[in-house]
Amino acid sequence: MRRLLLASACALACVSLGSTAAVSAKDAAPTAKTAVAARPAPDWVKRSNELAQPLLKAQAEFAPEFASFFGLPGYDDRVADLGPNNGERQRAALRGAKDTLQKDLQTEENPFVRQDIDIMLHAADQQIEGSELNEKLLLPFTDVGQLVFQGEQALLQDQTDPARRAKALARLQNYVGLHAGTTPIATLARQRYEERLKNPALLKPTKLEVEQALRNADTYAAGIRKLFGKYKIEGGDAALAAMDRQLRDYTEWMKKDVLPNARSDTRLPPELYAFQLKQVGIDIAPEVLIQRAQLEFMETRNAMQQLAPLVAKAKGIQATDYREVIRALKKKQLDKSSIEGFYRNTVMPELEKQIAANKVVDLPQRPMVMRLASEAESAAQPAPHFLPAPLIGNTGQQGQFVLPLGNPASAGKDGKSAAYDDFTYEAGAWTLAAHEGRPGHELQFTAMVERGISLARTLFAFNSVNVEGWALYAEAEMVPYEPLEGQLIALQLRLLRAARAMLDPMLNLGLIDRERAGQVLTEDVVLSEPMARQELDRYTFNAPGQAGSYFYGYSRIMQLRMETELALGKQFDRRAYNNFLLDQGLLPPDQLAKAVRERFIPAQRKAK
Repeated sequence: MRRLLLASACALACVSLGSTAAVSAKDAAPTAKTAVAARPAPDWVKRSNELAQPLLKAQAEFAPEFASFFGLPGYDDRVADLGPNNGERQRAALRGAKDTLQKDLQTEENPFVRQDIDIMLHAADQQIEGSELNEKLLLPFTDVGQLVFQGEQALLQDQTDPARRAKALARLQNYVGLHAGTTPIATLARQRYEERLKNPALLKPTKLEVEQALRNADTYAAGIRKLFGKYKIEGGDAALAAMDRQLRDYTEWMKKDVLPNARSDTRLPPELYAFQLKQVGIDIAPEVLIQRAQLEFMETRNAMQQLAPLVAKAKGIQATDYREVIRALKKKQLDKSSIEGFYRNTVMPELEKQIAANKVVDLPQRPMVMRLASEAESAAQPAPHFLPAPLIGNTGQQGQFVLPLGNPASAGKDGKSAAYDDFTYEAGAWTLAAHEGRPGHELQFTAMVERGISLARTLFAFNSVNVEGWALYAEAEMVPYEPLEGQLIALQLRLLRAARAMLDPMLNLGLIDRERAGQVLTEDVVLSEPMARQELDRYTFNAPGQAGSYFYGYSRIMQLRMETELALGKQFDRRAYNNFLLDQGLLPPDQLAKAVRERFIPAQRKAK
């Protein structure tokens, strides 16, 4: 598996009333008409953000790509610290920041700031624990091609200021060791791996993980060259040539020394898997998660079977089993040239119209951004995803809903087997747009910028339960307003989230094998083979534990919604409730529930 990174960096890098359409990335540069209008931050938020600086710096020094992606100045040309004793040095920096925060807590009187300090202390503790587990249990294997591509792509985007884009060359020069005092990142990654080989107890990377890095290496190198060409980064010939040479050498080393010794068993040590679950926000035992997910899987599958004959009748499909109905819907794939247009001009305007008409939540008065992924982006993140905008110093940049069309790591020699059919047909677009776009991730992350939410409640409170729980809840909010066939696919994706929450822990606890798990995904959930492949890779080495966060986060929000409706009765206001949830940033479920009980419910009672 990949080394456990700083929780925030790992998870994040993997956010108008009426009928407005999504726009493509090339049209999304900030203008007076579309720029994010941030609400002035309250004084307590300014105070909290000031206190966050030591911890932010402690993170940024070791993951500067993460820092610059989210807008922290001074890190655009810097690269990840893979130098000697980096884990020990990182923990020392985090402990220093933690000491400062503990002193601040002793004198701080504002209750919101105190809560933010507690959030940051918890984040520091988790990062320290994760670093210690790295050294105790794992060999530090790094997919260098992916690291370099994502670092360059973080700067080379349409919405990034040209002056910042120019720093991409300096960053690449630092990656390949062309600046005085720097060592190629590939050399450092290899050194960290080889020096730890002396400890035979450390867990080696999986064979699947290394093979994926090998398959994608050329794609990453080509992707970086394309970015340099697209944004006309001059003077990069020497750095690009060094990159090609070093990545080739690193690939040969992986083939010769890493792959032959890689492990076939993808299971994690129980201690490590338990931490993975805790890190993403799952605070129940994996066995309990499995049981709850199995029940959800069965109930959702039954609901799909009830709906499938109605969809079949409406669409003239000669089948009644939900699996066959979905396969029939998938046969009518959108042409590649029309995919973006269908999402932007048909799906998103209708969703926004329904959000406004049914008073679901308040929307920004500007279009959102949606685009297709490049091949290198698809290799790095082969599932549909949302790229947040800078949370620090945002000057109008918008997050982007990014849609990959395939999984390059699954490609055969002809490349055809890499293509998805899961999101490029009309029925498949509705709930995906609600999840990644509005009212899902795009609205969630936009709210953090526009509503002046503190860094503690964005970067440091972040975990997958908080983030993915909202997006799956957003899907559910929109299901009644989607076409009948879109409702069936919404249930299919809910079935996928239940499958994730049972298969991820079952694979890591040795309760099921990869082949049987794959059968569940392709036969029962009706995923394409390449999509199922990326799912299984996610559960076993890309992000073990993370996949269960969707179902768990969704169930926590739905339970809280029911509790709130029972407490308020006819006084319950759906739009006010959803706006309140967004106003809280990324508070963990327990803290979010506390805010609803102690602030939202009393305020609603008083208002009526």
